[in-house]
Amino acid sequence: MNSTKYRGFTLIELMITVAIIGILAAVALPSYRQYVTRANRSAVQGFMLTVANKQEQYLLGNSYYAGGSTALADLGLSLPSEVTGKYAVTASCTMTTAIGNCTAVAGAPAYTITATPSGSQATNDTKCATLTLNQQGTKTMSGTSTALSDCW
Repeated sequence: MNSTKYRGFTLIELMITVAIIGILAAVALPSYRQYVTRANRSAVQGFMLTVANKQEQYLLGNSYYAGGSTALADLGLSLPSEVTGKYAVTASCTMTTAIGNCTAVAGAPAYTITATPSGSQATNDTKCATLTLNQQGTKTMSGTSTALSDCW
């Protein structure tokens, strides 16, 4: 009697393995994307708090806040690599009289720091979208979430 043993996988075994890998990828990829989106948001929030700190220091030295297109440079800051390409960060300011790059508005001096998502961050982070922080520490977001704690 001539018995031949075949070694290897059957087509059924191979297809089951491919199906299991597909199911795992379908579950893991959205979770990973959500994790990256939250990490990017956290990075820009940390940078916004740094800008706010620098704004207060700038006010003490110059009697007005930094604002306009040169605000970050005036504060001695640049976008960190983990924020670059994911968010555009701007700072605007108001004073009782127009000075520096601040516009004239009655009331106390004020600034607003705005982080606008771009690229894949804008696509993936519709829940929070644009984040803002002002001189009073008030934090807002423009996304679809109804709870500020989801975003800040």
